Amino acid sequence: MPCNGPRAKDPAAIAIPQLVELHGPKLYSLASRLCGNISDAEDMVQEVFLQAFRKWHTFKGDANPGTWLYAIAARSCKARLRRKGGIDKRMPAVSQLMPWNETRNVDLEGASSGGVHGWGGDGTGPLAEAIEHESVRAVHDAILTLPEHFRVPLVLKEMLELSIEDVAKALNIKPETVKTRVHRARLLLRKAIVERRGIPKRAAKAPTYEKQVCLDLLKAKLDAMDHGRGFPIGQAIVCERCQAVFAELDLAQNTCARLADGEMPARVRKAILKAISS
Repeated sequence: MPCNGPRAKDPAAIAIPQLVELHGPKLYSLASRLCGNISDAEDMVQEVFLQAFRKWHTFKGDANPGTWLYAIAARSCKARLRRKGGIDKRMPAVSQLMPWNETRNVDLEGASSGGVHGWGGDGTGPLAEAIEHESVRAVHDAILTLPEHFRVPLVLKEMLELSIEDVAKALNIKPETVKTRVHRARLLLRKAIVERRGIPKRAAKAPTYEKQVCLDLLKAKLDAMDHGRGFPIGQAIVCERCQAVFAELDLAQNTCARLADGEMPARVRKAILKAISS
């Protein structure tokens, strides 16, 4: 993440309003996905910026101020979800998230003139519009089903686009733990899109390789997504079925990024600025 925003030596009264302008919209989008309702999201955003104001003296400047702010948001969200019973939710078993027995894929090939490879919602026409609209709804709904220890890392990684290492620091857990949870959550989002009614489908191609080969390719794809890369292996090696699955994973990741876009309501910004100036 580029180092933009206030400096550690700036007083809180100057630094926090800058953070509100720079990171308020994304933080509000994050809160909306994590909390599930507008009232809680608004409360969470105000709480985070008030905490940031009170704790600004602890910021030493050895990290991006946005990353520091998101770490506060992550801790606040975890505490809020625990109070509301979020930890009682259960994550489906990995075997239930794998694409081995699926008979249909999202019809990305029909929706984009570029085919399924790396489709990012750049197609036009009714198929593309249906996929984009319903994918947003499917991903939003699926995120709310995640237990907090999966939901928070996923949102920090895929919506705020933090690195695995920065997510680990924000949550005070190991990077490998972050990877495991984000990978599993990505599979759930992909499955939610595939199963969403209203999204055009086509018959899935038969796999070319044995299951273990496909599993290894899937792991390589998920690892590549951690670093923002498409796929490190030539497409000629990947069978059509795996190509379709990987394109669905890309669609889920791109949809997460799209969900991060938005604006913070003026009333929330006004309430924050009033609270830190009083």
